[in-house]
Amino acid sequence: MAYSSERETVIPIHRPSSNEKLFFLISGMISSIPLTLFISQFTDSLAISALSPTDALLVSSVIVAPFLEEFAKAFPLFYRHGESQRSIFTLGLLVGLGFGIIEFILYVFLLGVPFIFRIAGVLFHAASTSIIAYGIATRHTLMFYLIAVGLHFSNNLLAFA
Repeated sequence: MAYSSERETVIPIHRPSSNEKLFFLISGMISSIPLTLFISQFTDSLAISALSPTDALLVSSVIVAPFLEEFAKAFPLFYRHGESQRSIFTLGLLVGLGFGIIEFILYVFLLGVPFIFRIAGVLFHAASTSIIAYGIATRHTLMFYLIAVGLHFSNNLLAFA
């Protein structure tokens, strides 16, 4: 239970249960992926109408996707209060892992990408969301979000090349 004084409010440290951890794994699957797909469909159509197909793919997958995906993955973490740095980091890892698993399934089973090429993507999404979670825990959210976006941008640029 939180308590207040005249100068500060103290929120007790919360340790997530197994059910809460499962919730965050699933939230990476069922909330972050649809948000990403919905917004990327809109941005893809804008890019295609304004650019050549190759340039549209470059803009969409290399520039827009990192900002969009990193925000969508971190979104479930923004309402957490009273988490220790370790617990918010763990929840970030689980959200990113859930996102990575569904992305893996989409790429491998719908797009036919060899599964060996997508294993690193699962781990990358877990790691990049953990980076943002650490930023949330240390109150440097924007800086760590931009680090995750930069890493994602670099990864997508290498894949595009």
